Amino acid sequence: MKIKVINPNTFVLMTEGIAESARRAARPETEIITVNPQKGPISIECFYDGHLAFVGVIEEVKKSLKEEEIDAYILACYGDPGLEALRELTDKPVIGIAEASMFTACFLAPKFSIITVIPRVIVPLEQLVKKYGIYERLASIRSTRLSVVEFASDLEAGKEALAVEGKLAVEQDGAEALLLGCSGMAGFDEELEEKLGVPVIDGVTAALKIAEGLVDLKKKTSKINTYAKPDQKLIEGFDPIFNIE
Repeated sequence: MKIKVINPNTFVLMTEGIAESARRAARPETEIITVNPQKGPISIECFYDGHLAFVGVIEEVKKSLKEEEIDAYILACYGDPGLEALRELTDKPVIGIAEASMFTACFLAPKFSIITVIPRVIVPLEQLVKKYGIYERLASIRSTRLSVVEFASDLEAGKEALAVEGKLAVEQDGAEALLLGCSGMAGFDEELEEKLGVPVIDGVTAALKIAEGLVDLKKKTSKINTYAKPDQKLIEGFDPIFNIE
């Protein structure tokens, strides 16, 4: 089984951390390929960043479809940017780490909280939870007040901020599970779970195990309507790789 993990930003240090977390969770026979686009924002912390990153992510998937035999894709950004577009491009499972972590939490607890980076991503994440239809399961979204780059540059400070906000989410907000709301937080779940006494879910590993399961079940993305292949049409000003064949 071959799973491709795409970090939508261009922050190579974060991509390396995502790769480590995914490989640690994967079965021995699962091959993990982890990449990030060559162009786009170094971090995704607002709507503008997310839309800019779409193009690079789509390019990575289009190249992959031409050059590789991939069994499933993971979109490793907690905003799940461009997830639906990727599902239109391939019938292979495409798993977003936010969606994966939220639905995993629903198996384990009645209420979950998301611990994320800077405060301005709270509203986009609220909108994402509503889109996935489980807003009533959300206890809160809390911010570490650290940017993606700051978090990756000082992991100890990031870990401490996660513990502080996670404790408040459990004690004040009624959270019974915690979700790590950034792919740069991958790998901190076990230590925080032991410290806080509730399930802590890393979206990268949750997405990886779901992807493995879907491949084992031989399930593919439905193409009957919504995620059907995009229609062929004139696309001006872009590299030919973006054309639909």
